[in-house]
Amino acid sequence: MRTKSMFIIVSLIVVLSFVLSACSTPAPTASTGGTAMDELIAAAKKEGNLTVIALPHDWCNYGEAISTFSTKYGITMNELNPDGGSADEIQAIVANKDNKGPQAPDVIDVGYGFGPQLISDKLVMPYKVSTWDSIPADSKDPDGNWYGDYYGVLAFEVNSDAVQNVPQDWSDLLKPEYKGQFALSGDPRASAQAQMSVYAAAIYNGGSLDNVQPGLDFFKKVNEAGNFVPVIAKQSTVAKAETPIILRWDYSALADKDTLAGNPNIDVVYPKSGTIAGVYIQAISAYAPHPNAAKLWMEFLYSDEGQNIWLKGYCHPIRYADMQTRGVVNADIAAKLPTFSGPIAFPSIDQINAAKQVIGDQWMSVVGADVK
Repeated sequence: MRTKSMFIIVSLIVVLSFVLSACSTPAPTASTGGTAMDELIAAAKKEGNLTVIALPHDWCNYGEAISTFSTKYGITMNELNPDGGSADEIQAIVANKDNKGPQAPDVIDVGYGFGPQLISDKLVMPYKVSTWDSIPADSKDPDGNWYGDYYGVLAFEVNSDAVQNVPQDWSDLLKPEYKGQFALSGDPRASAQAQMSVYAAAIYNGGSLDNVQPGLDFFKKVNEAGNFVPVIAKQSTVAKAETPIILRWDYSALADKDTLAGNPNIDVVYPKSGTIAGVYIQAISAYAPHPNAAKLWMEFLYSDEGQNIWLKGYCHPIRYADMQTRGVVNADIAAKLPTFSGPIAFPSIDQINAAKQVIGDQWMSVVGADVK
């Protein structure tokens, strides 16, 4: 989120206040009405549909966000490829430039590092939501092409009914007892979450924010030890003990813990030696079949209501500082956010893109695991 090349050793609550510092002046939201908003709502309702992509319902509480938006505005939601990665979302825009049908996404939610590509490839249309001024300046493109929405921290999600000794740090993943048990929540060649997992492994295994190679070398060792399972892990694979140990954003891991409710028991563990934070960004496709519905979706997500829905899903919403200042954060939900006192790396967008390039290019040649 902020451009950093050092580790921050603070609790997530302190990180949140520092990273998401923003203007405290209240901005109008979709719920306040007004002629312009009324016109947008009318235009969106006339379109009647919105196509989203790669939004699992248990990711950041998107299930509630989707159903609430649809009910509130009477707009039918078309959901594409819920288990897709950021690269899949971008490819869907490219592949459907001339397609106004149901396979063309209106909006995307991708990793922070994809921001420059969205602009250089002219894949998105600029739009500034009415709460624009309360989004931190270093978390948005100044021209409105994309804007940060939330961030999470990587953690181990472990089926503790299937794993006797829950791993506590990166080095534990090399232990023989975890043979055939560890997986990533995405393909490192396409998924921002998986790429950040390799990046984090690099930082805490002899690398740095500017040297991701040790992360690939680490995963090569995990794979050679027979511990790595080359599938895209998700809640069901964890619950069935097909991949009882996975790396994923803490908000998804904590949501799984709530959803599974002890069947099986889930432990969420931040690697002791350190982890990494990852920001995601929203954008509207330049070829959106339903541009007004897309704009209204953004207004909804960046309203106080939408931000609190993300917060309910354990995500750290981008407008948190502004909402906290104005006393509109849901206190009960905020109290459930986890704290972490170990090192957290916040890479810059340039560092993320450099790491992403190396990981994408060398994953197969170094690690040799075809994740599907």
